[in-house]
Amino acid sequence: MPRIRRTIGLSELPAASTLCKAFNRLDMAVWRILLTLSATLLPTSGVVGVDASGFDRGHASKHYTKRAELTIQQLKVTLLVDAKVNATLDLHVTTTRKHDSQIAPSLIKRTPESIDILLGDKGYDDQKIRRLARQHEVRPLIKHREFTPLHRAWNARLNTDLYGQRSQSETVNSTLKRKYGAFVRSRRWWKQFRELTIACLSHNIDRSL
Repeated sequence: MPRIRRTIGLSELPAASTLCKAFNRLDMAVWRILLTLSATLLPTSGVVGVDASGFDRGHASKHYTKRAELTIQQLKVTLLVDAKVNATLDLHVTTTRKHDSQIAPSLIKRTPESIDILLGDKGYDDQKIRRLARQHEVRPLIKHREFTPLHRAWNARLNTDLYGQRSQSETVNSTLKRKYGAFVRSRRWWKQFRELTIACLSHNIDRSL
């Protein structure tokens, strides 16, 4: 990759073992900072969508897993995505079936300065999320689950053009899977988290170029 090597000033590439050791040594806090810095390379708008997707934990033969009677869980990956430039601002990764409404608060608390308007589907319909967003001066634009005529009326009053930008979150999820794979190669949990963070970081740098 001579063009990239020239850009970052590398005369030669580090050995593979050196890269692996650095990958293991750096704390998750460092990777989060690098992800945040990569997002600053793009002119973000503050209109942010939140959406979740699944990534496979085991890139193994279906035949092998069936014979060995292995159960391979998926990772649930929730991304905060700027709707204007498709930059990934933050991510949350879990192996559990935690509901979307339980994940969103931690994302809001970590990056309130990057969010002016939060776009979410009915999975994030929770008054606690709306209250938390307003406490951080974030406008929640989240669809209501329609249990009553009042809920339907509130949904009808949503700014459809603005809410429609939520689809950019799904676009970024699809892009990550197509470019970097819909699975993680690492076998250990903490390495899987870093691997997904690096994919988001690479996506931001790619968008900036």
